[in-house]
Amino acid sequence: MSGFVEKPEPVQVPGLVHLHTGKVRDLYQNEAGDLVMVATDRISAYDWVLPTEIPDKGRILTQLSLWWFDQLADLVPNHVLAAEPPQGAPAEWAGRTMVCRALQMLPVECVARGYLTGSGLVEYQEHRTVCGLALPEGLVNGSELPAPIFTPATKAEVGEHDENVSYEEVARRVGAERAAQLRQCTLAVYGRGRDMARDRGIILADTKFEFGLDSQSQELVLADEVLTPDSSRFWALDQWEPGRQQPSFDKQYVRDWLTSPESGWDRASEQPPPALPDHVVEHTRASYVEAYERLTGSSWS
Repeated sequence: MSGFVEKPEPVQVPGLVHLHTGKVRDLYQNEAGDLVMVATDRISAYDWVLPTEIPDKGRILTQLSLWWFDQLADLVPNHVLAAEPPQGAPAEWAGRTMVCRALQMLPVECVARGYLTGSGLVEYQEHRTVCGLALPEGLVNGSELPAPIFTPATKAEVGEHDENVSYEEVARRVGAERAAQLRQCTLAVYGRGRDMARDRGIILADTKFEFGLDSQSQELVLADEVLTPDSSRFWALDQWEPGRQQPSFDKQYVRDWLTSPESGWDRASEQPPPALPDHVVEHTRASYVEAYERLTGSSWS
């Protein structure tokens, strides 16, 4: 089993139609046909949306995405129309809402990797490849790759795993020309993010993007969130040490606690995970805040 431990009821707002409750974001549509994305403080791990929230997480994700969309605007257009909550929305939506143009979303998670870790490390250890791309001998957990690679995946439903797919499979699904465009754009955006993060003492190990097409022009548009701790693996540059698990600015602390004896949870069982203790919540919130502050150069308030 997996999914929501406690699935929330959607907030009802005049003039908005609720479309979807995701792991983190609630999605609505306004009367003009635009999408209204609201980032909650929910957190997920091991395919479960946990019963405990991380205060301010949704606002941090939203504000960091908006900052990055501005930094990337010369590389690729994005879907943001406004960042103010619609009239009649609850006060708690302030700072966590994006009004976005509706797109024809492409059925691909566009993943860029510059370092070897996670599922890429597992495949490399078995086959010396990542998503079928051959890599040199001698790499270890945390090694920088000779060059960033495009390793796409299919987007899964809540409670399901994303699955890595080959570039050829992406070309089959969206066409050869569009697949090439996705690869080029993904690596360009990753490169910009990697260089800016490194200047701020952070390694962008890997990240994933979602793209859609403008319904009229068919222009490729960057959507969803971008270069946040939920969509990216950020490591502290001064603590980077290939050959071990790297400390990261994300929910790794939550994952580690869930699989520790302290939690008492058996990941292989069908039981939902327990509530998070205060120290895990506080540590995780501090990690998200630090990522925001180091990347943007602004203090979180």
